Amino acid sequence: MIFDLKAGFTFSNDLSKIKKELESFISNFNKKITTKDKTVKIQNIKIEKNNLFFSILSDGIFRPHNVLLQMKNEISKEFGKSYHLGVREIKIEGYNISFDLEKKPLKDIKIPFAEVKFKEKTATLILKDIDEEFLQHNYIDRMINRVNEKVENQYYEGKTEFWKPIWESGEKKPVWNKDPTEEMTKLGWLQQGPTKGKWFYRAQATAIMKTMEKIAIDEVLKPLGFEEIIESHIVPFDIWLKTGHLEGMPGEIYYVAEPASRDTQKWEHFIDLTKITKEIQIDELKKNLSTPTAGICYAQCPLIYWSFKGKTISEESLPVLIYDKTAISSRYESGGRHGIERVDEFHRIEPVYIGTREQLLKLRDKMLERYRIVFNKIFDLEWRMAWVTPWYMQQAGKISDESNQDTGTIDFEAYMPYRGDRKKSEWLEFQNLSILGDKYIKAFNIKAQKSTLWSGCSGIGLERWTTAFLSQKGLDPKKWPEGFKKYLHTLPKGIDFL
Repeated sequence: MIFDLKAGFTFSNDLSKIKKELESFISNFNKKITTKDKTVKIQNIKIEKNNLFFSILSDGIFRPHNVLLQMKNEISKEFGKSYHLGVREIKIEGYNISFDLEKKPLKDIKIPFAEVKFKEKTATLILKDIDEEFLQHNYIDRMINRVNEKVENQYYEGKTEFWKPIWESGEKKPVWNKDPTEEMTKLGWLQQGPTKGKWFYRAQATAIMKTMEKIAIDEVLKPLGFEEIIESHIVPFDIWLKTGHLEGMPGEIYYVAEPASRDTQKWEHFIDLTKITKEIQIDELKKNLSTPTAGICYAQCPLIYWSFKGKTISEESLPVLIYDKTAISSRYESGGRHGIERVDEFHRIEPVYIGTREQLLKLRDKMLERYRIVFNKIFDLEWRMAWVTPWYMQQAGKISDESNQDTGTIDFEAYMPYRGDRKKSEWLEFQNLSILGDKYIKAFNIKAQKSTLWSGCSGIGLERWTTAFLSQKGLDPKKWPEGFKKYLHTLPKGIDFL
């Protein structure tokens, strides 16, 4: 990397009387800096009235902006007492950073704070309009990383994610080939919600969904020792920054805006307009809302990890096995919605596990066995398992083979007869199981007394379970597998509408 920073200091008084002293200081400072990094050079020094201009070059580990900040502190300390001089302002005239890329960019890219230029496999950042505060935040290295990441992503655009099958149940004859959401809607078991991507579940559909919840808890989680917790539906941005959700999928989050005030006088005009027009005056409403600082639950695991932030877990408590089933997840699906299996609002159980590598690998085997019992013996599904790219890698545009590693994600997919031929149609991903290594352990500084910790999760989507089951087994309880009928053999009568 080559760093070329052109900068200057504006002092509180004229510098002409101490020109020699300043030049001597800079020479000595430069010598001291080169003991840390021989590539650093401070040159092109000019003194004009109360301004000191110079450039800092480096192609080593010591960044010029760090040299600049250190130089400011030392020059103020050196000349403050003796000459009553202080640096009032740092001026950045230009900052160019050139670095090599692993691959040649396929097209131009943009990032905040800088213009990006490419020449073959070399990138140059041209930073403009930056100040001391910008340099103190140490954005530079993140900008370099982001350019590398975006160039790398160009080679994955349009490719499908990694998918490697590892097991399948074999073909099973479905009871029917209809879309369960459409049929339940016709029967009045479901009603499209008042806003897009949401559903109102009447008694019959609710009974099936609650049965799915009971089976998941009784057959998978309780036998393995998971304990239930209750978490908030609202997630602050700082948590999603740690988990990567705000970097990976900001366009899928439902954001929460708090009222700017509860003062009824401040809301009076909005209330008057609403009473008179019987309409919601959106522009007036916006005046009374705060800028969002949180969002509705995307998945339960971020808040669960937050609850362990900075804590040390006793060895006796390992592995930690907990789950939440109360927080409703919301994800903006836009044009991707379909039925109850692809919605903006859905109900899920999120088991999270924290323990040693060995503990989690054993747990994964046990969870796989419990899931097999449910999907084979209770649901009697036609389904399969595959190693896939974990969500956090998908969002970064990465496609990699996780099948030979301890960490990774296993997807469970069910054949959907109404979609057509099982070999040509898209199967439904209705369950997953992930071991994530120390990704979130490090992000939230979670520790054990002695052990090195890993974590993982296994989101259980109740709408997905319901759709997978009903797509193959139909809506008639008499035709359901005996294992399922032990949990639910008749449906509520429901309500007749005239």
